[in-house]
Amino acid sequence: MARSRYLRAVHRGPDGGSGGLDPDAPEALLECLAGVSERIGRPAVLVAMDDLSAIAVARIAPRLGERFRIPHQPDGLPARVADKAELSRLCARWDIPHPETVIPASGAEAAEAAWGLGLPTVAKWSRPWLLPAGSGLRSTTLVHSAAEARRLYERSDEAGCRLLLQRFLPAGPDTDWFFHGAFTRGGHPLLAGSGRKELSWPVRTGLTAVGRWLPDPAVEEAGLRIAERLGYQGILDLDFRRDERGCFRLVDFNPRPGAQFRLFTDAAGLDVVQAMYLDLTGQRVPEPVPWPGRVFVAENYALLAAVRGRQLPFRRKPSARLAPSRRAPAARSDAGPEAVPGVPAGRRPGPDETPAAGAPVPAPPAAAPAGAARPGGPVRVVPQRERGRVEAAWFATDDPRPFLAMLAAFLGRGADKGVRVLRRVPAHGRRTARAVVRAPRQRASDLTPPTPPAPAAPPAAAAEPDELLTR
Repeated sequence: MARSRYLRAVHRGPDGGSGGLDPDAPEALLECLAGVSERIGRPAVLVAMDDLSAIAVARIAPRLGERFRIPHQPDGLPARVADKAELSRLCARWDIPHPETVIPASGAEAAEAAWGLGLPTVAKWSRPWLLPAGSGLRSTTLVHSAAEARRLYERSDEAGCRLLLQRFLPAGPDTDWFFHGAFTRGGHPLLAGSGRKELSWPVRTGLTAVGRWLPDPAVEEAGLRIAERLGYQGILDLDFRRDERGCFRLVDFNPRPGAQFRLFTDAAGLDVVQAMYLDLTGQRVPEPVPWPGRVFVAENYALLAAVRGRQLPFRRKPSARLAPSRRAPAARSDAGPEAVPGVPAGRRPGPDETPAAGAPVPAPPAAAPAGAARPGGPVRVVPQRERGRVEAAWFATDDPRPFLAMLAAFLGRGADKGVRVLRRVPAHGRRTARAVVRAPRQRASDLTPPTPPAPAAPPAAAAEPDELLTR
């Protein structure tokens, strides 16, 4: 953020733990924001970027008066949807698919629920922002035994919130999806879209390292229905996981922009934060021009997730309507989108869009454009008109640990390879070579009786392993 060319000034936040944010005592935040407003000198748009900030800002919004433009939320709504236990109740009430969830009232119930849901089981703390720093408690844990579930429940007082257990939904290459949207009063969408996680960090469980904008009717319908039922105003980020039967289940609700919100930038450059800004300042929000197929890449997380997950971010077999995905490095995030030649007016641009289920798929073009990559061919250079389809981000300054782990993994692998070369040991390790001696076959026409075999000669000195393996 400090290096952004859009940044004009930085205002220091309230002092204290967790940035001075305490949803139950937000006076410090109120005083801080009042001082920021005095320095700005005019009303400003306030956008919370994490759950704790969203909850705290929603509680003091009526007391900020005309100092800030803030999305109007019903009383306590951000805290309700961010609370994972309350979210499970809302999903049950509105018949929204959600992983089977149990909220135990004792350690014995936690152990019984773990058995009933099936092991392994997902354990979550309902209000992860309350977890004390340095406690070793994680917001989400994969529990492998009933005893582990019991021990985790016994730390409820330390966690400061309730423990809930959910049925484990296995992760796969096409299971993790998300929904982003900006909504005005009454839950009416200004801009919304669904996408799929190609890579995540930590692998299969964490934030989006590589994501792609892919329209899916089930995900979009669920996101729009939730916002309408809640009367939601503002920006939201929903996480879904597809189960074994193909049903999308809502697993998380974030009442603020997600880290990959720039993925959902339409062909005119409008994203959910800009749409929210225009709406809160009384300006007309342009009709969005969806641009499916855009890719979001967080470079340091993506590379580490690719190494740990043993896959590359773009190594997916392209379908008939997907352009070859081997491309040049991601373009800068400020590269402006331009019209794509050859796309009829009124049609959603982008060769990467995925057809809906059952829709006819047009045949691929007979000849690829000049410079396009063919299967097994060279990497093609992204034309100027296609730049902007990849949204790049770099989070090393926010969280340097993945970046340092990535460097350690590469340096460690390089050092290990160098040691193997010096020791003349192949990469797959030493192996014991065995020689098998076979006697020649006797021909039926040979009337000469076989000669008794000579005494076995003493074994020769063993060859070097590299010599035997490379013959």
